[in-house]
Amino acid sequence: MELQTWIYLFVGGTFALYIGIAVWARASTTGDFYVAGKGVHPVANGMATAADWMSAASFISMAGLIAFKGYDASVYLMGWTGGYVLLAMLLAPYLRKFGKFTVPEFIGERYYSQTARVVAVICLIVASITYVIGQMKGVGVAFGRFLEVDFEIGVLVGMSIVFIYAVLGGMKGITYTQIAQYCVLIFAYTIPAIFISLTLTGNPVPQLGLGSELADGSGYLLAKLDTVLTDLGFQAYTVQKGTTLNMVLLTLSLMIGTAGLPHVIIRFFTVPKVRDARASAGWALVFIAILYTTAPAVGSMARLNLITTVNGPDAQGTAYTELPTWFKRWEQTGLLAWYDHNGDGRVQHAAGNAFKGKPKFASVEDGSPLHGSHGERVVTNPGDGKPAEGAPFANEIYVDRDIMVLANPEIADLPFWVIALVAAGGLAAALSTAAGLLLAISSAISHDLLKGIFKPDISEKNELMAGRIAMTGAILVAGYLGMNPPGFAAQVVALAFGLAASSIFPALMMGIFYKKMNNTGAVWGMLTGLGATLIYIFVYKGWLFIPGTNNLPNTPDNWFMGIQPESFGAVGALINFVVAIIVSKLTAAPPEHIQHLVEDIRVPKGAAAATGH
Repeated sequence: MELQTWIYLFVGGTFALYIGIAVWARASTTGDFYVAGKGVHPVANGMATAADWMSAASFISMAGLIAFKGYDASVYLMGWTGGYVLLAMLLAPYLRKFGKFTVPEFIGERYYSQTARVVAVICLIVASITYVIGQMKGVGVAFGRFLEVDFEIGVLVGMSIVFIYAVLGGMKGITYTQIAQYCVLIFAYTIPAIFISLTLTGNPVPQLGLGSELADGSGYLLAKLDTVLTDLGFQAYTVQKGTTLNMVLLTLSLMIGTAGLPHVIIRFFTVPKVRDARASAGWALVFIAILYTTAPAVGSMARLNLITTVNGPDAQGTAYTELPTWFKRWEQTGLLAWYDHNGDGRVQHAAGNAFKGKPKFASVEDGSPLHGSHGERVVTNPGDGKPAEGAPFANEIYVDRDIMVLANPEIADLPFWVIALVAAGGLAAALSTAAGLLLAISSAISHDLLKGIFKPDISEKNELMAGRIAMTGAILVAGYLGMNPPGFAAQVVALAFGLAASSIFPALMMGIFYKKMNNTGAVWGMLTGLGATLIYIFVYKGWLFIPGTNNLPNTPDNWFMGIQPESFGAVGALINFVVAIIVSKLTAAPPEHIQHLVEDIRVPKGAAAATGH
């Protein structure tokens, strides 16, 4: 069968499965819609949590980051997995013991304040909307290539699928759909990695293949990659390129952002008991580790295969007419582009920018431009407008980092069914997390704002309808922003983690472990933490115009203390903690019953009898 037929079979089959599950598990009550009736088994919930967690950023973009950033991208592995330890140990059991549907509901009751609840809703929506942009970008990338449609059409198709199973099934439908999506995405990720590791190193275990010798006897894989990259003017793959401060702060931002993400936290409200919440977190770590330990091998091998294919064995560049068909197929998406700057008909990939922004034009065989989907073409050196005297334009191709995992099996010339499986896996990863995020947004609007504040006497039927309407609106907003993303998927997701880290995580931590934290302190902490992080991101990403400046370029020289925007969430969290504690000490202490409530959340049942206190 042809490749496109395989893709239609795999993608169409998985979509039919998701919709079938949604119909079977349709939510009929608000309990089903918000927390799946609190009846999900810990192993099943761990698998669903892993799928909810392993988004387009994990499946599609993380290995792309590793491929292009090398050692520096290890922070994503450490931060995202380390955050799960925090979540399992410090938050999940206590929040499950509290027994509410949503994070804002916990914050509202713990801080005995509707204002705190509203502020928590605002923080949740800002972080979740930012996160879901990355998922929609991933959906557009996958559809754009594999269904051979425009990026924007791909986003619309993804929105439609999420609408059917998320709006219909709520948390109950999403949970069982995510179990199926986890199975799809983990097979899609590991099977190509096994094939490629076996081809390159003779070792079928990608995690071991990463440190093995190449099968052609040319040395160890990572050493060969270092040599190839430095010869082409890139920095070595295995050396640290950024500052230690940025790496530490980004790791912290990702860790505490993980523990503060509402769409993950609400998964622990779906199990029957507190003990099951801990077990769910443990199982989720196991399921996540399978992909996360494979990602470094996928990124490294994809980068080596890409450079070898494009530059040829002698590093002089492959003639465009001799490139494999995958290169030209990806050109059609606008996510891979070539312009023959020196007119030799060969494709050279080296250090430096070939295009200003994302390319709007890719080249076809006769050299004429082909309209793509993003940015603008630059035919001269972006520095001073001209190449140096007698020097060729070093880099001639633009590669969007988000294509690396999806293109990897094509670059390695794997069987068509493997390529189709990866397409289905990438869509499963993006759609599973998008559904969880959209449910968190919907719950915040219908349960926390509508029922919790504006219409407390609303009927369950009307609340369920309001939840579905809110989710529909969230899908439309997410789709629009996904078509106009501010960066590649993992970059956008890192910003979302920073926002969650600076706003929600401190309020949850102090709500559980600091009984004297009052509502005024919590509200001011969340607002200042979120506000400081948003302002920093908008200023240094160039999205906020500052009078008297030409906008601050997003470069280390302009960052405050050299801290990149993606790393600022940890600083925002520190601001949140400091402001909240100072304000709480200057204002009235929380009521006695609230302080007793905090103690009851932390202390296991029967502890007093067992200890004699």
